[in-house]
Amino acid sequence: MNKPAINTLKALKTSDYKSKTIQEELAANLRANLQAGKTNFEGIIGYEHTVVPAVERAILSGHNINLLGLRGQAKTRIARLMVGLLDEWIPVVKGSEINDDPLNPISGYAKNLIEEKGDQTPIDWLHRDERFFEKLATPDVTVADLIGDIDPIKAASLKLSYADERVIHFGMIPRAHRCIFVLNELPDLQARIQVALFSILQEKEIQIRGFKLRMPLELQFVFTANPEDYTNRGSIVTPLKDRIGSQILTHYPQNRSIAKAITAQEIHLTPDQQNHIHVPELAKEIIEQIGFEARKSEYIDAKSGVSARMSITAYENLVSTAQHRMLRNGETTATVRMTDFMGVIPALNGKIELVYEGEQDGADQIGLYLIQQAVKSLFPDYFPKIEKLEKPNAKTPYDDLLQWFFNDHELFLEDQLPEVTYQKRLAACTPLTALVLQYQEDTAKDALGFVKEFLLWGLEAHQKLNKYRTDQGTQFKDSLGSFINKL
Repeated sequence: MNKPAINTLKALKTSDYKSKTIQEELAANLRANLQAGKTNFEGIIGYEHTVVPAVERAILSGHNINLLGLRGQAKTRIARLMVGLLDEWIPVVKGSEINDDPLNPISGYAKNLIEEKGDQTPIDWLHRDERFFEKLATPDVTVADLIGDIDPIKAASLKLSYADERVIHFGMIPRAHRCIFVLNELPDLQARIQVALFSILQEKEIQIRGFKLRMPLELQFVFTANPEDYTNRGSIVTPLKDRIGSQILTHYPQNRSIAKAITAQEIHLTPDQQNHIHVPELAKEIIEQIGFEARKSEYIDAKSGVSARMSITAYENLVSTAQHRMLRNGETTATVRMTDFMGVIPALNGKIELVYEGEQDGADQIGLYLIQQAVKSLFPDYFPKIEKLEKPNAKTPYDDLLQWFFNDHELFLEDQLPEVTYQKRLAACTPLTALVLQYQEDTAKDALGFVKEFLLWGLEAHQKLNKYRTDQGTQFKDSLGSFINKL
């Protein structure tokens, strides 16, 4: 829709435009969408029955909102998507610094201009995409940044006293009048700055250096905060929390299916990667399970959280590792392998906060441990469960495969093996192929190698095989435990 042609106050008065607050605007458009069965927060996956309904109820109530949750839980994205609930265009007094409503001006500039020009006051139009303001709360943010300050140069050049409203240089919040204002990481804001927000939220007043100005600003505030911040870096002062209408808890994906859908939506792959690199479904499951393992691991600080971005960057690294091998070998296509998960570890390292025990082992070892745990958790979904305690001489489906390794066989899979050589080495272990065909007979041909490797990693995770990692690749050999059992 093009910008409305109305350009004077007189034309606006004769139109069907009615003044309304931003809360009324959001609520009216939300009601219309709900009645029409439209999705209000497109692309927010996994919150359909939890966070999104709570946000919609807060908007219908006209509340300012605090989204409370760990990092990587789409808090800021939800706030940005609220822009879609605004009217496409709203009229403003032309030249106004704070988006004055021509029918309800609040600044001295707009009031004086309307008094001077009357119905010929020029009108401009503001698109909803320009009605979003965002600020990251850091300890160095000042009252002047958010609310404003007295400008002595303006006072001197215009020969105004400091009691005159015109000497004020408005900060971000007054300039966001009739807009959505997002303040990220609210607890990081100094307590005295948080206090400065009281009067704006409740009394609609601006207080700057003793200058008190009644200005009924209309903003939709959306704050974001991390629960960790309440104890580690700062806190939200109690009177400010009391003035925020709704506090909504966000959360991580509740299952792998939701996690996979989020990753599939957010990953950025080149056309070459999309067309030439095949990622088996099992590899996608492992990527997401790594995140679930990290969130419950004793080596990782649970209060810090594990962002959903970890799975996204891990997926991208996994594909890039397969692509790197494909290019090195002069091949035109490639399928992801279990050995490619070594290339995922750098993506994990920057996304997890280790506790003391984890730091002692090192980030790389913890990354490898998380991959191993993910394989171990998924293993029973694909192959017969391996019991912790087995009866002596009990037969298991894995006896032939373990016997193959016991008979002085070993399997070494270099990271950069060409596809033909890789498949030949796996095929040389005939019990391995037989097991995969028996329990995963529907496996696609291009994913067969990956499932074979997954089986070997699963046996190692259950201490049935030994896996040795070198700079060149991964070696599988008979485990000492198996050797002792045979003796």
